[in-house]
Amino acid sequence: MSQSPLAPAWLDVPDDANALAPAVWSSGATRAATGEIAIAGVTATALAREFGTPLYVVDEADARARATAVKAAFDREFARVGSAARVYYAGKAFLSTQVVRWMLDAGLNIDTCTGGELAVALAAGADPARIGLHGNNKSLAEIDRAVSVGVGAIVIDSLIEIDRVADAAARHGRVQNVRLRINSGVHASTHEYLATAREDQKFGIPLAEAEGTVERIRSRPQLRFLGLHSHIGSQIFESDGFAEAARRLLAVHARLLAGGEVPELNLGGGFGIAYTSVDEPLAFDEIAARFARIVADGAAEAGVPVPIVAIEPGRSIVGPAGATLYEVGTIKDVLVDGEHVRRYVSVDGGMSDNARTALYGADYSVRIANRVTDAAPALVRVAGKHCESGDIVVQADYLPGDVAPGDLLAVPATGAYCWSLASNYNHLGRPPVVAVRDGAARVIVRGETEADLLVRDVILDPVRADEPDRALEGDQ
Repeated sequence: MSQSPLAPAWLDVPDDANALAPAVWSSGATRAATGEIAIAGVTATALAREFGTPLYVVDEADARARATAVKAAFDREFARVGSAARVYYAGKAFLSTQVVRWMLDAGLNIDTCTGGELAVALAAGADPARIGLHGNNKSLAEIDRAVSVGVGAIVIDSLIEIDRVADAAARHGRVQNVRLRINSGVHASTHEYLATAREDQKFGIPLAEAEGTVERIRSRPQLRFLGLHSHIGSQIFESDGFAEAARRLLAVHARLLAGGEVPELNLGGGFGIAYTSVDEPLAFDEIAARFARIVADGAAEAGVPVPIVAIEPGRSIVGPAGATLYEVGTIKDVLVDGEHVRRYVSVDGGMSDNARTALYGADYSVRIANRVTDAAPALVRVAGKHCESGDIVVQADYLPGDVAPGDLLAVPATGAYCWSLASNYNHLGRPPVVAVRDGAARVIVRGETEADLLVRDVILDPVRADEPDRALEGDQ
């Protein structure tokens, strides 16, 4: 079969439109003897029957194994260069109390960036000393709570936060560990909106201002400076950007040592994953080996000891562990340019459960999950049910040409930034999250019902509905 002219250049016609590309799916994803996709031994049909669709499915063993692997790799490689590593799970990728516990079990710390994420980590039983707090606009309440519970580190993102964190520490009689986020000017190979170390953006302190800012931090006895922090972007497949960022930061790091201790260097996260069969992410062993060489060489060039290195992977741990199940509703062949046909396969979810395609033009893969078929591959676009033309889940992939209403579709690599970015657009409830392991499934985040959507509507609550009127009467 020849390639459709509507297909992107990277997408090849598959020999088998039922096959599961191993790099894209979790380690527990297989085709069962019935032809169904099974994850950790639980079939798509069984999952949909018990929990409904759309449904986020997380392969628990896969997520735990990735967390264990990244920590082991960084521990090993940095021990080889005479240092150590601290691995923080970036909770913004996907956070629930169960996921926090999986990460803690694997020896990871937890990185949070809002009061809500901090609350989840604490509710899961995380030792506050193993929690970090990020954010470019941390509220006074968020800072106060983080200091009061004893979080292990707060990332200073602006000059005003120096006094805010120090004042909170003084109130609570603590000395608070802090890092300073630096805008290194390094541009990662990534989507424009995902690049977070550009000069013209909201995060961090310019590199040229780092030394003066650290001097201000050190002037406050309530603060202990741990080191510089950098994050150059997300979904990164190479290490060149990290190498340049580390080189720039280590030059400043060396000068800062003259004024006091600088035990750490935090290089952030952003390691890419495979969303399609052509994506080639680096394995954790290779990432860790490259990082150790980068930091060791940079430290030698700067003439300083190799610092402890902190990293913050999120997507690379939980992203491949997740998949989303949908049910096909309508199918529509649309004539494009008066000549070529694009098949729109619409499902019962969309941008409310996966905003990344609309936000970033992200590519995903898709497979029929409830059966196999020998029908010839057909180019499809998987669309959602929302009132937006940009409501696309999968921009382009090949499915068997007999895909039909009622079929289940599975979209892999949705463990990161799908539930986290989910919304109630068009008053759809956010789907549940189910963890599967050893042939069993359990809900770890309850899905929202229509009752949940209505419970906050004040007009439907007679007591609350009366309150504004009473307030107005009092003003009079």
